[in-house]
Amino acid sequence: MNDVTDGEKGLKENPREIVLRPMAPIVPATNIAGNSLMFVISIMSFLACLTLGAVIMVQDTASSWQSQISREITIQIKPEPGMDVDAELVKARDIALTFSGTTGATIVDTDATARLLEPWLGEGLDMEELPVPRLVIITIDETSPPDFTGMRAALNESVKNAFLDDHRTWVGRLVAMANTTVIIGLCVLALVFIATVLTVIFATRGALSGNHHIVEVLHFVGAEASFVASKFQKHFFMIALKGALAGGLAATIAFAIAGLWANIRIATPESDQAMALFGGFSMSAGGYIGALAIVVITAVLTALTTRITVIRTIMEIDLIRSDPTRSI
Repeated sequence: MNDVTDGEKGLKENPREIVLRPMAPIVPATNIAGNSLMFVISIMSFLACLTLGAVIMVQDTASSWQSQISREITIQIKPEPGMDVDAELVKARDIALTFSGTTGATIVDTDATARLLEPWLGEGLDMEELPVPRLVIITIDETSPPDFTGMRAALNESVKNAFLDDHRTWVGRLVAMANTTVIIGLCVLALVFIATVLTVIFATRGALSGNHHIVEVLHFVGAEASFVASKFQKHFFMIALKGALAGGLAATIAFAIAGLWANIRIATPESDQAMALFGGFSMSAGGYIGALAIVVITAVLTALTTRITVIRTIMEIDLIRSDPTRSI
């Protein structure tokens, strides 16, 4: 009973350690398809951030224009032979100041008018020889503007060749332009996100195709679809997050370079035209928050798309198993 064989004695003296083989992930951590997907997502994120930044800059510029125009109105008086223009300007200014809602009035003198026309007509203008309208700039209260209809009627009755411009036409055009820009930007963002979703779907199906036998075996031995989907979801979420961060960072650097260029090229025709359309190229806080939101939305959208695609693929596997005549 107590005898021990040589084999059992050898096992006791030299016990063997059981080494477990490390578990490999269902989806490889890095591969060519994953790197390509990361590159594509970075491009999509870069385009989305550029679009959002441009929309925010144009909208801020339009709001600034609208605010500046809404604070002032202009009275134009066209001169004619034998007319005392200076007296008519004073009369127009006094009439405008009688209306509640006006906070100030300034008559633009001949020297200031000549400086306004210098870019088009050159220097040394004789304002007495040109029938150039003279201006009275009226500052108004934005929250409680004056009665423009009544002011226009009073000017037409008491001042010769007077025309009141309240800039409402320009304000309407600016608002329409800003709204159109926002709509176009949202459409571009929607197209970028749609392209991202389609790219993720194809990439996920490619990964499933390459690991189809593993997924099928796991599902056959009892692994739930949610478990398999979570592995793919985590993998593609990290890919999308890295790609979106790279694209967002590249867009931020692009705006910083554009702002630096605008500061270097200030007071040049090309810089003035660009700043007139887009304002300053510096990103506001809303632009940085929007870029961060695009990064998060891209990563989350990729993860959800991956999960839905994997679950639907496993459901198709179940259908094929129940009906072999079907095919994926």
